[in-house]
Amino acid sequence: MNFYKNTLTNMNKAAKLMDLDQETLDTLSHPQKTLMVTLPVRMDDGHMEYFEAYRVQHSELRGPFKGGIRYFPNVDLNEIKALATEMTFKCAVAGIPYGGGKGGVCCNAKEMSEGELERLTRKYVQAVYQIIGPNHDIPAPDMYTTPQMMAWFMDEYSRLVNQYSPGVVTGKPIEVGGSLGRGTATAQGGAYILEEYMKRHNMEIEGVKVIVQGFGNAGSYAAEILHGMGFTIIGVSDSKGGVYNDDGMDPFHIMKSKKEKGSVQNYDEGTNCTNEELIEKSCDILVLAAMENQVTEENMKNIKTKIILELANGPTTAEADEYLSKQGVVVIPDILANSGGVTVSYFEWLQNQQAYYWPEEEVQTKLKRVMIESLVRILDFQNKHKCTMRQAAYISAFDRLDKTKKLRGSGAHLRCKDYYK
Repeated sequence: MNFYKNTLTNMNKAAKLMDLDQETLDTLSHPQKTLMVTLPVRMDDGHMEYFEAYRVQHSELRGPFKGGIRYFPNVDLNEIKALATEMTFKCAVAGIPYGGGKGGVCCNAKEMSEGELERLTRKYVQAVYQIIGPNHDIPAPDMYTTPQMMAWFMDEYSRLVNQYSPGVVTGKPIEVGGSLGRGTATAQGGAYILEEYMKRHNMEIEGVKVIVQGFGNAGSYAAEILHGMGFTIIGVSDSKGGVYNDDGMDPFHIMKSKKEKGSVQNYDEGTNCTNEELIEKSCDILVLAAMENQVTEENMKNIKTKIILELANGPTTAEADEYLSKQGVVVIPDILANSGGVTVSYFEWLQNQQAYYWPEEEVQTKLKRVMIESLVRILDFQNKHKCTMRQAAYISAFDRLDKTKKLRGSGAHLRCKDYYK
């Protein structure tokens, strides 16, 4: 499944339901600017390696471009375009004043040394620094990029522009302008959404069985947060496979085992399984926190859950989403469920702009308010249009984007389509 086509399909379905102006749909169906570069990096053994890299700036209707950078072997332009487009909608869903952007480098970060990763990151900054900036395009960490890499990113950009610029990137370590609560923000935001949804539908938490696909940053924190709330974690997985125990497992112990063994597999209190097997096991809530295209036409009839919480980007295809919704499965879509990350990134950027930093309690209070207000707005649109939650989320975003475009006038339209030609 082409991730970008899947995103456009979701957009078109929502646009048709709300009778969106065709010009607005056309404008938002194309990125404003796409940069493709090759990064020459000196490796530890002395040879030169060449890495394909991208930065896609989708829309600045509502504010500066915003979106992470991923280091992954399968990164390609279609994926980055899709992710940049989703970021525009995610920011509009959350009501924060950003547009969408995304970056990526085709590499295997797991096989690179710290020195190689630093040189790669600095090369990337050198390639893109003229089109980014605290008031224009603000990157962040994503798949296999870390706060340390964001510190290198900020340092290199500051060197190139000859000005200390912590606001050029978010997701940084606290010591160089990061925000408290940023590391857990994606998982915590998803937990706030899930808790509020269940509360509004009179659903109890105690004893509810949860499977988490993807035990990386978002997934591991999600498992720990949900476990602490009273949910029963019966399965988790990482890139090497999964582990399952219908009686429940402690995600903190699983993480300790993963650090020792290099994977969640072979955990003493669970049974090994594949990623594909794990997401088809029966549970009450399935948290998708790995990659795009995990639930598709091929396996959608095998999914046995009541609620899917999408902490990954694009893990459920449009066809699977529609099928599952008809079967009574509630799919809480990515552009709502995982928007906690970009929301706290916005908070970090604000703190950098003010040079004033908030206590974690303030970050969490503000995050919870944004997440719940976004959910309530989407549920209202869902009730109005009698549609899926994903379609309602896109309608919520389109509503804000369309109003912004019309208020800005014809100049905004021309800028979005023709400015960079």
